Amino acid sequence: MPDCAFVLFGATGDLAERMLWPSLYFLEEDGLLPDGIVFIGNSRTMLEDAAFHTFVKEAVRQRAKGKIDHDIWDRFARRLRFCAGSVTDKATFAQLASLCGEAPDKIFYLSTSPALYAGIVEGLAGAGLSGPPSRIIIEKPLGRDLASCTEINDALSAVFSEDRIFRIDHYLGKETVQNLIALRFANTLFEPLWNAVSIDHVQISVSETVGVEGRGAYYDEYGALRDMVQSHLLQLLALIAMEPPSSLDPDAVRNEKVKVLRSLRQIEAKEIGKFAVRGQYRKGFADGQEAPDYASEVGLAASDTETYAAVCAHIDNWRWAGVPFYLRTGKRMPERSSQIVIQFRDVPHSIFAGSQLDANRLTIRLQPEEGISLSLMNKRPTLEEAGFNLQPVSLNLSLSDEDSNGRRRIAYERLLLEAIHSNSTLFVRRDEAEAAWRWIDQIQSGWAQSKSAPLPYNAGTWGPSASFGLLERDGRSWCE
Repeated sequence: MPDCAFVLFGATGDLAERMLWPSLYFLEEDGLLPDGIVFIGNSRTMLEDAAFHTFVKEAVRQRAKGKIDHDIWDRFARRLRFCAGSVTDKATFAQLASLCGEAPDKIFYLSTSPALYAGIVEGLAGAGLSGPPSRIIIEKPLGRDLASCTEINDALSAVFSEDRIFRIDHYLGKETVQNLIALRFANTLFEPLWNAVSIDHVQISVSETVGVEGRGAYYDEYGALRDMVQSHLLQLLALIAMEPPSSLDPDAVRNEKVKVLRSLRQIEAKEIGKFAVRGQYRKGFADGQEAPDYASEVGLAASDTETYAAVCAHIDNWRWAGVPFYLRTGKRMPERSSQIVIQFRDVPHSIFAGSQLDANRLTIRLQPEEGISLSLMNKRPTLEEAGFNLQPVSLNLSLSDEDSNGRRRIAYERLLLEAIHSNSTLFVRRDEAEAAWRWIDQIQSGWAQSKSAPLPYNAGTWGPSASFGLLERDGRSWCE
């Protein structure tokens, strides 16, 4: 009898294939999975167990670049089960209950459309699978506005208590994002400077070179603001701006994040053009190839969905009063990159006549490579000129390859392991998600009231020119 049954709904879908099955295999490879855990995949696809094993193995092979240890795979394969059937059919849940057996611990991962969430939790409850300590993991998007988010949360909470609901945002599983907490709260160096006195502004950027990649129907309903800013970027903002938690207890950390999200200044419709910019790519060249315009790519004659969003956010509290947080994300950008830039203020007075002083800058890179660097001013080692000849140098705070065993972990590995051990620190609480949507809805409403269509930008560029004005009017510029 298994000690823990991990049920993955949408087991043959894109996310499961690219991320979830490889992540679980790597946890097996590292010896981190509990001995008594089994994995049950559910999908409408009719597969025999052998065909399902082949599907999972090929998914792992693609991510592991062909390097699969046969003994480890055999051990992992013995944990796999498959349950074919629709989540709208009660018989599917009866079969799942049989496969779970008397396992005292059950985890349900919903890698499906959010439209199916309510039906799945009802089916789990009807089959007697939802009682404590069973828990559920759900993927974003959690609705497309506050009303739909609340509706989903109500459906979940009718069956599962809040401490057993794990809302996943894979950015929170990235090593560098977690290291941000260590950087701030394990060092006396930064925390005294982490405020409006020392920091001029903060930039959070997530750029993609790709277009919608077959997700046209979904993306055209959501757009860049709902898809990326509401989740990933606001989660990063909350971690940067939160007050020191009393401990690493899940609620202690998330309480501080919620305070930040609730302190975000609402952007009124009359000021929407000053603080928020939306854009849509037209044809151009991205990632070395010719790219079509957005409407053509999603198969529409025209669309008013934004593929680029930039927002100037302000946090109305004592620590951050007057410090702008510039957020931007877009598709068909010149490069794939995610980074946070903490721009410190200039020195109040320079004694180095003739030398250009660059303000200190802390850069936290999330992709394509993870890393942290601090830019400092340093004397150039030369005897050719009198006085000080200064230059900026970077202090690398990143982990070496040896620290990561030469392999960059998938963010889902950490999150899946935390969920297995019932640690919700890196997951989004209900009030977090709803506070984020409340702020996003105000921006969406402002765009709707102003009837502002997305501004065009060429594929392969850094977005519409108006996005640069968000910073330039304050004498700042984006860090590319």
